[in-house]
Amino acid sequence: MTEAYCVKCKKTVTMKDEKMSKTSKGTNMAKGKCPACGTTVCRMMGKK
Repeated sequence: MTEAYCVKCKKTVTMKDEKMSKTSKGTNMAKGKCPACGTTVCRMMGKK
């Protein structure tokens, strides 16, 4: 379970339906939904 900042709720939340993906520059990114409001939240992870 990854935590990310929700800009709508203005707090750190644990992602729901988390999926890992890569950006165009090759950095790993976790993308999911905020459990409270349903907004998409992202967390940049790093290249490894």
